[in-house]
Amino acid sequence: MGGEKKIHLDVYGAEIKCPSCVNAPGAKETYEWLQAAISRKYGNQDITYHYIDIHKSENEEKHTEFVNQILNDELFYPLVVVEGEIVAEGIPRLKTVYQALEQHGLQELTGL
Repeated sequence: MGGEKKIHLDVYGAEIKCPSCVNAPGAKETYEWLQAAISRKYGNQDITYHYIDIHKSENEEKHTEFVNQILNDELFYPLVVVEGEIVAEGIPRLKTVYQALEQHGLQELTGL
């Protein structure tokens, strides 16, 4: 993907686990786990990661809609968004996240 635009992956969450996610990893752990899993499969291609804490007031305006939907219990966190499109909420499945990344041009590493 050299020279092409970067793919943006955002993970929305909070330090406190959602009530239905008691036995699941927290949002920050999910964010770090996704970064590690994606880099193993795709290397360090053109992808940028952002963790958005839904309780921090300094979130950029572009994140407001998703943050408000989570705070209003319309969406569950951790919420995984690729290029502005929701690909997972609650406990994400890697296969779904990988498919979204590949739809935006990310290619699996070969020759491993």
